[in-house]
Amino acid sequence: MVIIINSIIELFTTKIPLGNWVENLVNFLINNFSGPLNTFSSLIESIVGGVEVVLAFPHPLVLIAIFAAAAWKLKGKRLAVFVALGLGLVLNIEMWDPLVITLASIITSVLVALVIGIPVGIIKAHNKWVDLITRPILDFMQTIPPFVYLIPALMFFGLGNVSGVIATVVFAIAPPIRLTYLGIKQVDEELEEAGHAFGANWWQILFKIELPGAMPSIMMGINQCIMLSLSMVVIAAMIGAGGLGKPVLRSLNVVDIGLGFEAGLGVVIIAMVLDRMFGRDS
Repeated sequence: MVIIINSIIELFTTKIPLGNWVENLVNFLINNFSGPLNTFSSLIESIVGGVEVVLAFPHPLVLIAIFAAAAWKLKGKRLAVFVALGLGLVLNIEMWDPLVITLASIITSVLVALVIGIPVGIIKAHNKWVDLITRPILDFMQTIPPFVYLIPALMFFGLGNVSGVIATVVFAIAPPIRLTYLGIKQVDEELEEAGHAFGANWWQILFKIELPGAMPSIMMGINQCIMLSLSMVVIAAMIGAGGLGKPVLRSLNVVDIGLGFEAGLGVVIIAMVLDRMFGRDS
């Protein structure tokens, strides 16, 4: 009996070498898949660089006018005035260049997350096994602190914007998957039955019934993806990503209250602009 008790105590007091196992797995992936990882890193870097060049090409006032016009078209003139004044303030406090870098990272991250997330949500809504497999994975992804995502991104892709974008995609991909799934599941079954009765195939039902019916939920997922991407892009400054997160981090290191306030104000303004343009009504 004593031997059994001692064995049980030893079992629970012996540390499981999870850290070593994960480190060995990461080293194995790096050593055997460095080619695809480098190719993927170059692709993401090219996309971020291309978006950044497009945003930086016009004069800042022209880009502000474009954003204001888009806001007017989407939500009305009140939001257009707010966008013009907010982005004009960012330009005035000399945070425009970091803002452009942040926008390039956000646009790239959101596009990658949506290209992957929305199809996965559609498959998840139509396949119960995919739903069962992805549900605990998504729960796990949404409960991990965002700083934890920086570690594998740094290991696989090193310092720089690419690591920030990859960490942002992983952090922000869960809402598009879940809200696409939820939106399709909430579509009235009678509409789908009517589609089948009129001879519609799977693709026609998806694009003409399910996706239009799920669009409010999908748009909410896009909005949440944008907001999470913005928050993670700032945190990603810790692993060398540029943008508004860089002056925020520098202000913390040197206790520069003025710099921190200006950079933080830029983050708040771009967050409000994106949220109201692509989220709730203004």
